[in-house]
Amino acid sequence: MTKFARALCLVVLSVVALALTVPEASAQSKGPQPRVYLLRGLANIFSLGMDDLAAKMNQQGIKASVHSYSDWQVLAEQAVEQAKAGGTKRRPQPVIIIGHSLGADAAVYMGNKVGAAGVPVPLVVTFDPVTPTIASARIGRVVNYYKPGGAGKAVSGPRVENVDLTSSDTIGHFNIDKVASLHAKVIAMVKQPTPPVRKKPRPVAPVATPASPVAPAATPASAAVPVPAAVVAPAPTETAAAPAGPVN
Repeated sequence: MTKFARALCLVVLSVVALALTVPEASAQSKGPQPRVYLLRGLANIFSLGMDDLAAKMNQQGIKASVHSYSDWQVLAEQAVEQAKAGGTKRRPQPVIIIGHSLGADAAVYMGNKVGAAGVPVPLVVTFDPVTPTIASARIGRVVNYYKPGGAGKAVSGPRVENVDLTSSDTIGHFNIDKVASLHAKVIAMVKQPTPPVRKKPRPVAPVATPASPVAPAATPASAAVPVPAAVVAPAPTETAAAPAGPVN
């Protein structure tokens, strides 16, 4: 084999090796993909929109499963365990939770518990929760679709967006979880959840500049010693002329 042929083979092998490593590096840079849990509401039969939404996600490569709202505590423990096993020691697999009605209440509770265990919860989506709940600051983002005139309640918390659907006459408590346009918005949020909050850099302490030398205080001029006024000698008085002697 000539030198040129060897060089050509090395170039081809290098290109192939690079092509194989780029997807792997790209996958590692993205980190573990989120796991989605969907929670149905009362009696586990009135929230079938959660099943439809989960099916749409699985078709698009998003791992999602549907559960009863009453199982949220056990499910939270399982989610934490699976997230730590599915990620790395420093970066557990993110958990996203979605729920309707009582399942919406449970979604907030579950998000709070999973986040408190050190697992990232970038997104919680609720459809018409029936109990006022408070979302922890550990949850990256909470989006609540609700009808305040009916059973729906607002969600409180530092990173909560309450979307009031009062103007939509066709949406009510028993079909809000089945609205296709809302499903599309939720899937878009799941694909691109809120990025983690970056810590503000610590302020750098200003470098102390050396103080300029202080000029010594001017010493007060010594008090002028009063010079006594010159003693003025009395002006000489004119003496009387001596009388002329007798004329001989």
